[in-house]
Amino acid sequence: MIPVPGYDGAMVAVLGLGRTGLSAARALRAGGAHVLAWDDGPGGRDAAAAEGFDVADPTRPGALDGVSILVTSPGIPHLFPAPHPAIRAAWAAGVAVDNDIGLFFRSLGWTDEPPRVVAVTGSNGKSTTAALLHHLLTRAGRTAHLAGNIGRGVLDLDPPGADDVVVLELSSYQTELARSLTPDVAVWTNLSPDHLDRHGGFGGYAAAKRRLFAEGGPDRAVIGVDEDVGAFLANQMAQAPGDDRILRVTGAKPTGPGWTLSARKGWLTEHRKGRQVASVDLRGVPGLPGRHNHLNAACAWAAARALGLGPRELEPGLHDFPGLPHRSQRVAEVGGVAFVNDSKATNVDAAAQALQAFPRIRWIVGGLMKEGGLDALRPHYANVARAYVIGREAAAFAVVLGPGVDAVVCGDMATAVAQAAAEAEPGDTVLLAPAAASFDQYDSFERRGEDFVGRVRALRSPQSES
Repeated sequence: MIPVPGYDGAMVAVLGLGRTGLSAARALRAGGAHVLAWDDGPGGRDAAAAEGFDVADPTRPGALDGVSILVTSPGIPHLFPAPHPAIRAAWAAGVAVDNDIGLFFRSLGWTDEPPRVVAVTGSNGKSTTAALLHHLLTRAGRTAHLAGNIGRGVLDLDPPGADDVVVLELSSYQTELARSLTPDVAVWTNLSPDHLDRHGGFGGYAAAKRRLFAEGGPDRAVIGVDEDVGAFLANQMAQAPGDDRILRVTGAKPTGPGWTLSARKGWLTEHRKGRQVASVDLRGVPGLPGRHNHLNAACAWAAARALGLGPRELEPGLHDFPGLPHRSQRVAEVGGVAFVNDSKATNVDAAAQALQAFPRIRWIVGGLMKEGGLDALRPHYANVARAYVIGREAAAFAVVLGPGVDAVVCGDMATAVAQAAAEAEPGDTVLLAPAAASFDQYDSFERRGEDFVGRVRALRSPQSES
């Protein structure tokens, strides 16, 4: 673990004792702090007590007396829709609130030879971008670590060396609260409405993400510019048209004198100072299907280039990237029909990207509908042969899909997989891209994806699996 310096002998409170909270508590104790731990659930409190932490409710009168800082887990609301009572108590007591990401960056300030840090955020694609960047770095012989919102809690890492690279995937919950955000390279993949209740609307959501580029400012910024928010951010950060500190990523033809990565018609191209310096054909890369994954590849490539790696070092890693579970994951092929698990497509923008990645789709969709409805999906129905709707409110969900798609109400995953498989023809793709949260039937998108994978693999006579 990374011991957190600066609190030796101090009292520190930790709120929320899941993976992130317990990791922070251990790292603070390793740095010499006395930790007061709390979780609203008895399971978390019992886990902390079993590890020897003092368990104390920070909302009790006087509980925060003498406490230097309150460290909170990302799932705990600190402003919208309403602050957790312990957050309010910290405000009243004048106790600073931070999270494990802030502690990590603060710890780097105590290190004589800190590692390089790349932080990746965005609405969609940030997990694939972060994992691909980690893969590109290790494939090129660099020592790299993957943590944050993917893989391990960042404070669970062994202390990285000066030649190491730490790749962090950061959610808006993490960027909004961290008191220190100083990566060497910051990556913005894209932005679409999500988590609006947690951030008080789209403006608050965008502001939470933008803090990664404002708190101290990265040395280099990789920014998807196909949306107005990204184009605005790139313009705000650039000092001149050819500013090489800004690497713009686009799905269109590159323009201008700056440093641009384009993912267009299946090709990743790099332009710098008005000339093309690299070009890679991504059309046959199995771990990166579809335009959205080509844009993720462009973001990862750009971040690696910002770290000083050359095109010849990077290209082999693109071709053998295995992809991530639940994100355009090719599960099996049965009778010439491909089965793809994109359970992470929990919002309409991610699902729309998935619908554009395959030519003829048997679409498993549904779940807990998010704010904003499904209208943004309608321009992308052309590739859908039929939709198989799951979820507790499947019938209502099917109505909201509208008349542009042939939809059948299945209700549960077992029925949807069985019916889609029975009706699919060779060349079809049975695609799980729910465009909705999972919590009406599953406790996470991972569990939903695992259910899909298990039922697909139970089908008879699979010709191949990956």
